[in-house]
Amino acid sequence: MLTLAAWLHTLDPVIIRLADWLAIRWYGVSYLAGFACAIVVLRALAGRGWLATPAHRVADAMMWFIGLTLVGGRLGYVVFYQPSLAWTFFDTFPWWGGVAINHGGMASHGAMAGLVVAAWRVSRGWRSDEGQIEGRCSMLHVMDALTLAAPFGLFFGRCANFVNGELLGRIVSPPGVPGPWWSVQYPHELLSRTPPTLTVDQADALFHLAERAAPDRPFVRQLEILVERSAEFADQLRPLLSSRHPSQLYQAAAEGLVLGAVSWCVWLWQRRTRTSVWARAGVLAAVWLVGYGVLRVLTETIRLPDEQFGDAGRPLGLSRGQWLSVAMIVCGGTLGFWVMLRPSDRTEKS
Repeated sequence: MLTLAAWLHTLDPVIIRLADWLAIRWYGVSYLAGFACAIVVLRALAGRGWLATPAHRVADAMMWFIGLTLVGGRLGYVVFYQPSLAWTFFDTFPWWGGVAINHGGMASHGAMAGLVVAAWRVSRGWRSDEGQIEGRCSMLHVMDALTLAAPFGLFFGRCANFVNGELLGRIVSPPGVPGPWWSVQYPHELLSRTPPTLTVDQADALFHLAERAAPDRPFVRQLEILVERSAEFADQLRPLLSSRHPSQLYQAAAEGLVLGAVSWCVWLWQRRTRTSVWARAGVLAAVWLVGYGVLRVLTETIRLPDEQFGDAGRPLGLSRGQWLSVAMIVCGGTLGFWVMLRPSDRTEKS
């Protein structure tokens, strides 16, 4: 219901639960939607001769893109954000924390690194039945094509972050103070390492509410159940929650809509200026890397820093994700200058 106060987040990240450890979640569906859009885009480009990879090889290429996106995303999360998962083991499937994506944890920067590796493999082409290599092209050409498809996945992924109630935004109103209409109250903040600061009366109300939600359980488990049943206790939860920026939706708009529009506009302009140095293969990828990095740095000023690092995780005031984005800006700028200054290679498909 539309109100002038903050909206209480009661969305369920699970679509269908198949077992205690297995469920169909919106986060997984967002990946499928992103990959489906990528297939449509790449097949359309290949069908019109704008992609060197033949249309009948796009499915083969997508297997590399999908596989290395998942591997890179998970590996990036473990390396950049939670190395302890490498030596964490569970009693249930999938047993090893390094591959336990059912517990969450994918890093977009790692996924992009995986896509770069996949672009190199796809650029090598495939051997046809006649023994000839088809679809061989510049790696930069493949990366350019990926910039037209990637924003769809980024958009759906950030929307799934919103459904999951993760990557929370900064507080705009503390508990008990009505927030603006565009802000969101997330029950998930009760489970974070930095829960909202409550008054004595508010803390007492939360204790009794958790007891109502799950009697005779440990308090932490009571909070987990209370968050799962937040829709049932909406009126009682509202005064106990902060109102926050919906940072996931900001990033969905920035990384999906804005960056996607920029990528397609640059590509269309390149089609009109084929002889320009700006139309060379790799320029679009460079623009995309710089654009993503800038937008990520800006939007993460509204998002909470990574809790597991504490104050040490923000050297010079930037979060881990912002520093990785700064590295992307440097890489994109370097790539752009290198592409435009090097001698033209007429064998590249641009």
